Amino acid sequence: MTKLLIVGAELERTETWIRYEKSMCSSCISSCCTMPVDVRFDDLLRIGVVDEFERSEPPKQIAKRLLKDGIIERFHQKFGRYTLTRQGNGDCLYLDRKSRLCTIYDKRPDTCRNHPKIGPRPGYCAYRPKNA
Repeated sequence: MTKLLIVGAELERTETWIRYEKSMCSSCISSCCTMPVDVRFDDLLRIGVVDEFERSEPPKQIAKRLLKDGIIERFHQKFGRYTLTRQGNGDCLYLDRKSRLCTIYDKRPDTCRNHPKIGPRPGYCAYRPKNA
């Protein structure tokens, strides 16, 4: 029986994910940026799509506006989380298609800041090399 070499991880199959090392990011196609990104109000504030005065507004009302503006694709009322919109190809709204870099990196949500320390498989990454 021959072993098959996995060229890159499959996003939906966490068992194919690779133990994360910081050096991997520079040679990856940013596959983590195709995963759904759940954010909270403070993340939206940091990104700049809501203002501090909106904190007192009902989250559902904020979600309605952000859905209309195409910033979020879903609101989870029970948990008070919003899911950022993904582009037609599955990329995060804030991922540049050409450079494959985050356009809001310094303001990125906590979900992104903490990946892969937390997530579907903590400590592992859905690494896919650029030249695969």
